[in-house]
Amino acid sequence: MTAQPIVEYFKNYLPLNKEEIKLLNERTKQRLIKRRQMILQEGFVCKHYTFVVTGCFKMYGTDEKGNAHNISFAAENDWIADLGSFYSEKPSKLFIEALEPSTILQIEKTDLLFLFVNVTKFDRNFRVIVEEKLIELQNRLLLNFSSNTQQRYTVFLEQYPNLAMRLSNVQIASYLGVTPEFLSKIRAQKPSK
Repeated sequence: MTAQPIVEYFKNYLPLNKEEIKLLNERTKQRLIKRRQMILQEGFVCKHYTFVVTGCFKMYGTDEKGNAHNISFAAENDWIADLGSFYSEKPSKLFIEALEPSTILQIEKTDLLFLFVNVTKFDRNFRVIVEEKLIELQNRLLLNFSSNTQQRYTVFLEQYPNLAMRLSNVQIASYLGVTPEFLSKIRAQKPSK
């Protein structure tokens, strides 16, 4: 069953019945992704909601100097997509790249809209998922305005407890908006959880 990891994930929200699971399986594609492989590049339209079964991804943008700025990470049992591009069907300004070899499940926009219209649980489950991501983003913005790097790093460890050892200093520093050298000093002061 292709979509079984999503079925398990939805048990945290509104569980699916057999018919709903069948519809999900018919509209979900599994892909194996290599480390450093892009599933979205700047200038292309984001055509999928992606669920991470195994592995880890980063979503990032680049500035005019070509420096990457990590916006978010997604590892096992998490979703990743450029929602602005996905819904507007306009070219993305972001990249989504695998940091590890990964297995993902993807749902195309037309299939997702079909599920929203025909199975109200999908609409509700995805609304909660997007709301949770919005809250996460709001909290991160507030934290960036009102806290120091040490505090931001502590929150990062709380938000991504399993990623601190999987990500390089460069990836975490980009997310926090500091240099890798400065992050090394912070990490030396505070033991990881």
